[in-house]
Amino acid sequence: MKKALVCGAGGFIGSHLVKRLKDENYWVRGVDLKYPLFSDSRANEFIIGDLTDMNIVKKAITNEIDEVYQLAADMGGADFIFTGENDADIMNNSATVNLNILRMMNDIGINKIFYSSSACIYPENLQLEVDMPALSEDMAYPGNPDSEYGWEKLFSERLYKAYEKNHSFNVRIARFHNIFGPEGVYQGGREKAPAALCRKVAMSNGEDIEVYGDGYQTRSFLYIDECIEGIRRLMDSSINDPINIGSDECISINDFANMIISISKKSIGIQNIEVKQLGVRGRNSDNTLIRDKLGWSPMQSLEVGIKKTYEWIDKDING
Repeated sequence: MKKALVCGAGGFIGSHLVKRLKDENYWVRGVDLKYPLFSDSRANEFIIGDLTDMNIVKKAITNEIDEVYQLAADMGGADFIFTGENDADIMNNSATVNLNILRMMNDIGINKIFYSSSACIYPENLQLEVDMPALSEDMAYPGNPDSEYGWEKLFSERLYKAYEKNHSFNVRIARFHNIFGPEGVYQGGREKAPAALCRKVAMSNGEDIEVYGDGYQTRSFLYIDECIEGIRRLMDSSINDPINIGSDECISINDFANMIISISKKSIGIQNIEVKQLGVRGRNSDNTLIRDKLGWSPMQSLEVGIKKTYEWIDKDING
């Protein structure tokens, strides 16, 4: 039986990954600041603690672990990342976690690790229009992310690759593109656009919902089950270069909001509001490399995934 450590196991993607690994008969240890919000963790062991604390890292990373899945980060949606108010914490906390994990793995001789990077590493200048070309992995440099969150992710990619080069680590890196689905946080300031829009629609009794910006900005969104499938396929592959895990189905935010409204069967309008925390103008995933290297790429339509997500959020809010 393989033994895995999932760092960030109390988070949205991490908790789903624990379930998948258990379904594959792994023994799983989870570690996070908190337990999952919406369901009990299926991890065999769960350590509550802060991975910026080396004492917690020593408890989590022990020599019986075969694989480490590193998803722990100080992160959130636009209201958290793009205001600028959390930049120091984002960079310090996430970088410290990655440094601690790699140092401990190297000290005790574990070398296989998955690292969750982000589409936020891509240069801002390639995402200034709604119809910019989809982002392929080779577009990452020259580096020019639009947020400190993106800069930290780019630094940490380099950090993991340095350990691969100097200490013979077996590293897998995925650049996630806007992962969403049931059991993701949908309120409190760290929620991302799909969950936030679903919440607004679910809570509306006919009132218009607010949508950030003019609504023409574009994104692609990936359903959680396909994200987890991509992680597992990547981890079992021989691909050691960063790779996109995202959908290539691009949509404007207003069209996305209207899709959710249609699913709800409510009569609701949209009120576009100007805010500081918008992020880039247009972003989409180029999936050429993952198709070529893995013979697989995400295929589920956005509408199928967002219907499942809206129904879960609506039930959690309204019963």
